[in-house]
Amino acid sequence: MFSPTTDNPPRAGIHYVLRMAEAAVRTAVPDDVAELARIQVSTWQTGFADLLPPDVLAGLDTAAAGEPLARVIEQGPAVVHVATEGPWVVGFCVTGPAPESESAAANDVPVPDAQTVALVGTLLVEPRWGRRGHAGRLLAAAGAAAAAAGSTRGICWVPERNKSLVGFFRRAGWAPDGVVRTLDAGGQPLREVRMTGPLTLDLR
Repeated sequence: MFSPTTDNPPRAGIHYVLRMAEAAVRTAVPDDVAELARIQVSTWQTGFADLLPPDVLAGLDTAAAGEPLARVIEQGPAVVHVATEGPWVVGFCVTGPAPESESAAANDVPVPDAQTVALVGTLLVEPRWGRRGHAGRLLAAAGAAAAAAGSTRGICWVPERNKSLVGFFRRAGWAPDGVVRTLDAGGQPLREVRMTGPLTLDLR
C-alpha cells in the first residue's frame, strides 16, 4: 500500500515512498476458517453478481461456508493454501485429488490418468486485493503441493461467462479440454467449462 514517510499533510520537499507489505502463501490452519469463510461469501457476492441470482447471493452464510473448509483443513485429503499480504489473509485455494467423476471424459468414461489428476476446487482472492499476484502464487503453491503428492496435471471448473477467470488460467498455461457442464444455480443455469493444465507454473 502507499504510505507517506510522515503522518503530516503533504508539503513541498517531503518525499513519499511505496511500501509493499510482504506477500506469501502458507498452508491453512483451523484458526483461518472464519476469515476464509468471510472472504468466500464476500467475493462471491461482489464478483459473481452477474453469474448468480441475487437471492442466492444474499442467502450465502459464513457459518455454512466455514463448515466444509474446517473439515478439509482438519481432515484432508484436499489442502487449503492461504495467500497473505503482511498480516492480512487475502485469498485461498483448495486443491486435492480429483474424483473420477470430475476428471471423466464427456461420455463419463474414466480417463487413463484419473488417479493422478488434481482438482482445484476453489481459488478466490478478495477483490480489493486483486491484481497483486496473489492468485498466481496460490495456484503455483497448490500445484507444487499436488505434484509432490503424485499428481501429474490439474483440472478446474470455471464459469464460461467469467472471462477474467478463464483468462487467468489460460495465462497459467491451462486450456479448456472440451468438457462442459451446466449447474442449477437457484433456478438459473450456470454453464461451466473444464480447464486442465500443468502443476508446475512459471510466474515470471
